[in-house]
Amino acid sequence: MSTNIALTAPVTSTSTAANSASAATAASATVDYNEFLQLLVAELQNQDPTNPTDPTQYMSQLASFSSVEQQVQTNSTLSAMLTSSAIAEGDNLIGKTVTSADGSTSGTVASVTISSSGATTATLTNGNQVSLTNGVSISST
Repeated sequence: MSTNIALTAPVTSTSTAANSASAATAASATVDYNEFLQLLVAELQNQDPTNPTDPTQYMSQLASFSSVEQQVQTNSTLSAMLTSSAIAEGDNLIGKTVTSADGSTSGTVASVTISSSGATTATLTNGNQVSLTNGVSISST
C-alpha cells in the first residue's frame, strides 16, 4: 500500500520538524519504509544549518514509523491467516447439512463464499443461500 505525499515547503525549523513528525506518524500507513527514509534525508538536507533540528526527533520519527510498519505487517499476516482459516473451514462444510438460525432454510452445502469483510455464505444444492453466522446448525449428512 503506497501513496505519494507532496511536500509544499522544505523543512527549515524545529517547529516544522515537529509538524513533520506528526505528519509522518499520520501518514505511516500510506508511506512505505523507503519513502519515509527519502523524506527523512530530504528533511536533513533542507534544514537550516544555523538552527539544526534535534537528532533525537529524527530517531523518534524513525522508531515510530518502524513500529507502525511492524503493526501493518502483523495485521496483514493476521488477515491472511484468518482468510486461510475461513477457506479451510468452508472446505470442510461442503457436503454437510446446514440449517439457518431461524430454521427457515436448510440443505446440503454445495459451495462456500467468503467476502472481503470476512462474511461467509453457504450456497446450498437447492440454490438457496445461508449466511454462516451465530445460530446456524451444521450436521453431517
